[in-house]
Amino acid sequence: MADKKKIAILTSGGDAPGMNAAIRAVVRSALYFDMEVFGVRDGYLGLMQDEIEQLSAGDVGDIIHRGGTMLGTARLPEFATDPAVRQKCYENLRAHGIEGLVVCGGDGSYRGANLVQHEGGINVIGLPGTIDNDLAYTDYTIGFDTAVNTCVDSINKLRDTMASHGRVSVVDVMGRGCGDIAVHSGIAAGAEAILIPEIKKTDNQWLDYIVQKLRTSFARGKKYGIIVMAEGVYAAPKMHHFTADYIASWLNANSETVGRRVDARGCVIGHVQRGGSPTASDRILSARMGEKAVDLLRENQGGLCVGVVKNRIVAVEIDKALSMKRRVDKHLIELADILAR
Repeated sequence: MADKKKIAILTSGGDAPGMNAAIRAVVRSALYFDMEVFGVRDGYLGLMQDEIEQLSAGDVGDIIHRGGTMLGTARLPEFATDPAVRQKCYENLRAHGIEGLVVCGGDGSYRGANLVQHEGGINVIGLPGTIDNDLAYTDYTIGFDTAVNTCVDSINKLRDTMASHGRVSVVDVMGRGCGDIAVHSGIAAGAEAILIPEIKKTDNQWLDYIVQKLRTSFARGKKYGIIVMAEGVYAAPKMHHFTADYIASWLNANSETVGRRVDARGCVIGHVQRGGSPTASDRILSARMGEKAVDLLRENQGGLCVGVVKNRIVAVEIDKALSMKRRVDKHLIELADILAR
């Protein structure tokens, strides 16, 4: 009998809800097609340390609803800079007879996957596991929907105290280079103003925008306000002071600009966005993408990453995916503006 095809999966970079569902889909799809499948602990670090173990269907039972990643994740900057580190990783994969590798992570994880493909000669398939939704080749990434729902749930809870006290909340959500979490959660939560890094404004221009939005809202009788900002706004050059607390303090000190006394507070949702049980949408997306990754490796294909475009599962060359530039959904920005009037 011919030897069974052996593949492995690792999760890398920041964790994202739905990674466990993706691991489960890869493992059980591979086993269905009579392949052997291995899990790599702690991403590329585990690859270097040979923390590689065979997985069974039972090993991935009861994980589909769990956030985080059962395989763990860690940073290994040396993988990008040290050829000796990478060579050790390739040797460990070959020692286990592994012919294909699934890498679930974001931009940096994909760059590592590309090195494994081109240097190591091992077929690699990428799965987009990142809550920021910042990979341009796919409409949605694994974990994005859950992160948005977490933000909306948090804003809904803030709304209770905002409405009771007539306050304005400036809510900081994740998204260093991509404002999708802010846009989607802002629209879903009924925010007056949404600040994202893709729209280039000075701090004074942003403050003028916020004031105009609050004045409009207060003029029609609303007693409180919601401002959602992506962390990438203050991560931009010359904007490091422009935090949620700074905006809230400025509004409190300049309440005459909005036509009434303002009691504003900053709120950073933070890493809560990374955790929690994945939504049904993220679980289904992970299952579809995981199955596709196995299908590609069965066909001896590599150097590809799996995505979803107009609800169709697609495969794109990793090189091409990394070179694609994200475009802001201008219609969503316009919609947010219309609905906040």
